[in-house]
Amino acid sequence: MAPSLQLQLVGCLLAVLYTVWRIIRPFVVKSPLDNIPGAESDSWLMGNIAKLKHPKDSWAYEKSLVERFGRAFTFYGILNVGVAVACANERTQILMSTIVQMKWLYTYDSRALHSIYIKDQDVFQESDVLTTSFGLFVGPAVIATLGEQHRKQRKMINPAFSVKHLREMNPIFNDVIRKLEIAIASRVKDGPKEIDVLGWMGRTALELIGQGGLGYSFDPLTEDKADEFAESLKSFFPVEGQIPGIIHVSLPKLVRIGPAWIRRKVAEMVPRPFAQRMLRISDAMHAQSVRIIKEKRAALERGDQALKQQVGEGKDLMSVLLRGNMIASAEERLSEEELIAQVSALVLAAMDTTSNALSRTLYQLAQYPDVQEKLRDELKQARDDGAGGLRDLDYDEVMELPYLDAVCRETLRRFPPVRLLERLVTKDAVLPLSSPIKGKDGSMIESIPVGKGMRVLTDLEASNCNKELWGEDAYEWKPERWLKPLPSALEEAHIPGVYSHLMTFIGGSRSCVGFKFSQLEMKLVLATLLPAFKFELSKQPICWNAAGVSYPSVGQHLTKPAMPLVVTSLRG
Repeated sequence: MAPSLQLQLVGCLLAVLYTVWRIIRPFVVKSPLDNIPGAESDSWLMGNIAKLKHPKDSWAYEKSLVERFGRAFTFYGILNVGVAVACANERTQILMSTIVQMKWLYTYDSRALHSIYIKDQDVFQESDVLTTSFGLFVGPAVIATLGEQHRKQRKMINPAFSVKHLREMNPIFNDVIRKLEIAIASRVKDGPKEIDVLGWMGRTALELIGQGGLGYSFDPLTEDKADEFAESLKSFFPVEGQIPGIIHVSLPKLVRIGPAWIRRKVAEMVPRPFAQRMLRISDAMHAQSVRIIKEKRAALERGDQALKQQVGEGKDLMSVLLRGNMIASAEERLSEEELIAQVSALVLAAMDTTSNALSRTLYQLAQYPDVQEKLRDELKQARDDGAGGLRDLDYDEVMELPYLDAVCRETLRRFPPVRLLERLVTKDAVLPLSSPIKGKDGSMIESIPVGKGMRVLTDLEASNCNKELWGEDAYEWKPERWLKPLPSALEEAHIPGVYSHLMTFIGGSRSCVGFKFSQLEMKLVLATLLPAFKFELSKQPICWNAAGVSYPSVGQHLTKPAMPLVVTSLRG
C-alpha cells in the first residue's frame, strides 16, 4: 500500500475515532464543570484558545464572553476533548492530561479570586506553562520558580523595593528622565514632530531599571535608535506571543526530554523565525546579566569607595540584593544561576510592563486633551520653583499629587498590561463565589468543584471593569472616579489585589514585587514630560495587541511594537 494512502487511512480513522468520542464522552465521563455554562468550542484543535490569544481580535472576543456568561464560565483549551480526567494512577493522569485537554474555568469573581490568589494559593499554583516558559528563556528567577525556592527569592528581593529604598532612588530617576526630556526637546525644537513614544518609553524604562535597579547604564538616551539589547527586550513578549499554542502547552513535558544541550540543538534546528528570535533574545539577556553581576560583585569586593564610582553609587537594587545575599545563611542564599536570572527578570518585567503602561497613559491623554491640560496644570503648579522655573519633585511630593495619581490609577485599572493569568489546580478543592450563578440545569451554584489538573484562567481586566462593582461606566476611562468615594459594592467586595481594589498587580505571595517602583517611574516621567510637551494623536491609527504584556502597533495588519504621537514643545 502506498505511503500516501496509508496516511489518508490513518487520518480518516483518527477523525472517526474523534467523532465517536465526542458523541459518547458526555455519557461515559463527567466533569465537575459540566453544569457550568460556557462557550462552545471554536475548533477541535485549538478550542477557544486561538481567539483568546489573537493579537487584534481577542479584546472584543474576551469582552463578549464576559458579557454573555458573567463572573464564572467554561471554555475549551487545546485538543478540546473537554473532560476532567480522574485517574488513580498519577502516571496515567499525566499521560492522559497530555493527550486530552480538560475544560477550563474562566473567572473574575471577587471571592473566587481571593481563594485563588490569597486563601488557597497553594491549591491554585502558577501555571506550569508560564513557569516553564520563563525558566527556559530567563532562568530560575522569581517569576519562574515555585514553593520554597520562590519564597526564598522573594524574601531576598523584597527589601530592595521598600519605600525607604525608593526614596533614595528618586534623584537617580529624575536624572534619567531629564535626559529623556532633553532628547525629545532636541527632536521637536523646530516644530511639532511625529515621534515613536513607545520606543522612547521603553528605552527610558530600561535605563531607569538599569541605573536604579542594577547600577548599570544601558542607554545614554541620545541616539535616535535604541541599541540591539534594548530592541531585543522590547521584542520579547511580541515574539513569545508568536509561539503556537500547541507548543506552549507542551513545554512542561518537552523540557523533560533529554539533557539541556540536546534540547538546545533541537531548538536551533526549528525552521521558524520565532524560535530563532527567542533564542537570540534569551542569549542576549543572559550574556548581559552575567556581565552586570560580575561587574557589581567586583565593585562590592573592592569596597564602598568603588561602589560610589559606579552608576547608582551602590544604592541600586542589585547592590542591595548582593549585599543581602553575601550575609545570608547558606540555606537562604541564592545561587549564581538564580542571581543571574533575577537580573534578566528585573530588566524584562520592569522595561515592558511599565513602558507599555506609560505609553497607554500618553495615548489616553492624547485622546482626551482636556484631561492632559488639567494634569499639566497640576504638575506645573507643583513644580513651580518660585522663580519662573520648574523644580524636581521628591518621592512624597510626586506620590501625593491627586490628579496625577487618579490618571495613573485609572489607566492601570482600565488597561492592565497583563490582562489574563492562568492557574493550575494541584488538588481537588471547592472554589467559592461571591454570589450564585445559574447552572445549565437551572440550579443556583454557590461554589464550583475543581479537580486536580484542571486549569483556571483569571481575567484581571474583567475584574477591574466589573460593572457590578464599578458601575455601568466601568469600561470608560475616567480619572475623576478616583477623586470621589468609590462605590460601596467595590469596597465590600474585598478585591485581593495589592493596589487600589485592582487586580493589575494581583495579590498574595506572587503579587508584583516591583509595583511601587513602577508607580514611581510612571509618575516621575509624566511629571517631567507633560509640562514640557503636548501629545496629540497622529494620522496613523494605533491598535493594541494582546500578548503576555499588551503593546501598541500601527494599524490592523502590523504587529511590530510602535506608537507614533505628534509631540509639540511648550517651552518658548
